[in-house]
Amino acid sequence: MARSPLTLAALATSAVAGLDVTTASRHGSGSDFEQAALATRDGQRVLIRVPRSQSAETQASADLIALRALSTGIRGRLPFSAPTPLGQAPVGGTRAVVCDLLPGSPVGLEQVADADLAESIGRAIAAIHALPTSFAADAGLGIVRPLDALAAAVTTMDQAVATGLVPAALVVRWENATEDPTLWQFAPTVIHGAVTSGTLLTDGQKITGVVEWHALSVGDPARDLFWLLGAPSGDGADALLDAYNAARGSTDRQLRKRAMLYAELEIAQWLLHGTNERSTEIVDDAVGMLHNLVDVVQHDINRRIDTNTSPVMTVTEVEDMLDRNRRN
Repeated sequence: MARSPLTLAALATSAVAGLDVTTASRHGSGSDFEQAALATRDGQRVLIRVPRSQSAETQASADLIALRALSTGIRGRLPFSAPTPLGQAPVGGTRAVVCDLLPGSPVGLEQVADADLAESIGRAIAAIHALPTSFAADAGLGIVRPLDALAAAVTTMDQAVATGLVPAALVVRWENATEDPTLWQFAPTVIHGAVTSGTLLTDGQKITGVVEWHALSVGDPARDLFWLLGAPSGDGADALLDAYNAARGSTDRQLRKRAMLYAELEIAQWLLHGTNERSTEIVDDAVGMLHNLVDVVQHDINRRIDTNTSPVMTVTEVEDMLDRNRRN
């Protein structure tokens, strides 16, 4: 049975000495955590979270490590706020964690069409990527080098292709991208690692806060851009990348292509999740998304994900080539 906001408020007072809660309300609708937003007598707003599963507990622990690694000096380099851990308390074999509750509304993809907000997002992500990698290493956070990123992409691709459900055109597309050494020449940076719906907070004009830091690490900066490049407005995505590159002085010309590849491999991950869970519904959804993706990439020359300049083949041409290869 889910704990009530009042029960969570009582847990918060045991986690944070002197916390005087005046109101409590349920926060968010996710299934991984029980959450409550609390107001205190001194006007503070805090958030208490209790994991509901082992995976959520692992995520909460990683989030706590990352937030503690964000020292005052590191936070001073960021043009937005990040949560500050206030305390924790044991509960039911896990632990409740209390942080300050950041103001702002979660950014949705449709909002990236707003050029001003898109530019603010680009600058915010650039600021994360400009952080010194030494602080991440000192905190024992993960480091993913180019060969590691390539190996992970190949593993996901191979496992998805092995299901026999990936369209032939995507198989060739992904193979070309993973066999293109130019695509994987990037300098690892500090990355948030989990930028998606709900992690960026806005006041409607600019990014005011970033949450969910559990994947903080050193890795491919394109990992923080793949969700945003799925924005309905191409103009918004362009404004975002322009602001990012201006802030970073980036020389990574393949950043956008790797981001698009990661976005496509997320669908492959969804397919693998469905097969692992033996969920026909999820598998069918993923297969539908993959076929829609074929239609998109074959009619948009701006969605190339390799640096080869040869023309994109049609589905018929790909199938003919595969038939020839099987006969040889």
